Amino acid sequence: MPYHLRRMDKGINDQEKLKKVLKETRFVTLAMCNDNEPYLVSLSHSYDEDANCLYFHCASEGKKLDFMKANPHVWGQALIDHGYHEGQCSHLYISVMFKGFVEQVEDVAEKRRILRHMVIHHEKNPQSTLQSPTGLANDDALRKTFVGRIIIEELTGKKSAEVDF
Repeated sequence: MPYHLRRMDKGINDQEKLKKVLKETRFVTLAMCNDNEPYLVSLSHSYDEDANCLYFHCASEGKKLDFMKANPHVWGQALIDHGYHEGQCSHLYISVMFKGFVEQVEDVAEKRRILRHMVIHHEKNPQSTLQSPTGLANDDALRKTFVGRIIIEELTGKKSAEVDF
């Protein structure tokens, strides 16, 4: 059953603005479920607008991956926090929610491309990291690193009425 936004004045309908939040934020929080047990995790990410997906990397084992492998469907949120609105009993924010599914990337060249995308998104001086003799140049390390792609199927958002962007 589709839901509607109760406070239409807070809705963000412009897809470009929703994508802008995904491009600007450095982490997302993902909700997952396995055998009716929920799990929540925050991940650093980068957003690829052309492919309409989020990229992330992590260790090659653990609870998060067990959940993702058992059920690749996720719900996520990216948040820009503008702080508490003093005297108004309100919080100033921009929130983007997304529904999607996780794919594991196994090709080493594709992993390198995705991690390069992430480095450019996160690093203040990406060239020094990209030119390092370790990391992205190390095929063995890349084979051992889990690189994931979240394919976005639905994107919605809302914000405080007082926040412009």
